Amino acid sequence: MSGTDITMKFEQEFAEWIGVKYALGFNNGTASLLAAMYACGVRKGDEIICPSVTYWASCLQAMTLGATVVFANVKDDTLCIDPEDIEAKITPRTKAIVCVHYLAHPCDMDPIMAIAKKHNLKIIEDLSHAQGGLYKGRRLGTIGDVAGISMMSGKSFAVGEGGMLITNDRSIYEHAFALGHYERFNDANVTCEDLKPSTGLPLGGYKFRMHQMSSAVGRVQLKYYDERCAEIRKAMNYFWDLLEGTPGIRPHRVDESDGSNMAGFYSPHGIYVAEELGGLSVTRFCEAVRAEGVPDCTPGCNAALHTHNIFQTADIYGAGKPTRIANSPEDIRKFDANLGPAEKSGFTIYGVPWLKKFIPSQIEEYANAFKKVAANYKELLDGDKGNPSRIGGWHFFKHSQNN
Repeated sequence: MSGTDITMKFEQEFAEWIGVKYALGFNNGTASLLAAMYACGVRKGDEIICPSVTYWASCLQAMTLGATVVFANVKDDTLCIDPEDIEAKITPRTKAIVCVHYLAHPCDMDPIMAIAKKHNLKIIEDLSHAQGGLYKGRRLGTIGDVAGISMMSGKSFAVGEGGMLITNDRSIYEHAFALGHYERFNDANVTCEDLKPSTGLPLGGYKFRMHQMSSAVGRVQLKYYDERCAEIRKAMNYFWDLLEGTPGIRPHRVDESDGSNMAGFYSPHGIYVAEELGGLSVTRFCEAVRAEGVPDCTPGCNAALHTHNIFQTADIYGAGKPTRIANSPEDIRKFDANLGPAEKSGFTIYGVPWLKKFIPSQIEEYANAFKKVAANYKELLDGDKGNPSRIGGWHFFKHSQNN
């Protein structure tokens, strides 16, 4: 169970499936993203840019490397990082941009890649929500320099617990396994001159390898994953097609005509337009939909990370000042002042059922529940207490219940 023979088979098959030269299995997605940052040269005093609306594991690890996290806004319709806000956040210390394909929606990679080229920055794709997805015909995770991927049990590609790092860059691959894969970090595998003097032990003192049982599960998942995702997309697109034109309701999905798709539609959500329903709060809207038999309909998504104490005041390592700015010559928290759009995103998002089988009659029942609430919104305005001061959480989309 502590070997790597099955894991290496899984890595090879995964790399061939997604279309890269190198894949490296990890014990979880968080570790794979830490290794991606390290392999991209993120070190003490550097900065990474990351969307504020995402799970904490997209960026918090940077502080372990002594780096600073600079947050960017997300776009209202995609919930992915806003390319226009990226350039405003670049400083001479910026090393990498983390592109989170949030809730399975592909980031707009063309302008992001252009920005990265212009400023000589690395692109780290967080593929945890969108394994197997496409952006204009290209596999997500293969567009940037490296990708980190979670495969925990809740994801569309699930192995129980595990992660994967993928890249076409040999140097990134070697620096990634040097950090926490001591059984590979040897003279036979290392070609990078800066690594050769340190072979034999993991540079960070970490042990990151994937459990072999997870690797075995992953190998079986690969056999069926694309087929299963195709049915999920068929079901989810049918659901959204049924709601086309319904006031207050917008789909969170891509136009597949350009070769893009949302893989397995991980944790599907919709966009809420309150003004089309008389200003009805998303909290009250979701409450009514749940009363119609749709338990998945809860308001919000991940809360804006920059509003959490850990990115504002927490001194994790005893530096005498907040860890986020402990190694920065300036207080980059000043950039947080323009993140109003990210903070407001939870008030315009709601959960929808994750439909994994194309069963039209059942999908229609779900869609009709949303239609019924939207059609009768005026009855809900009376007694609407509005939204709480904050909607969204930092763990699995839990939302505040406090008004």
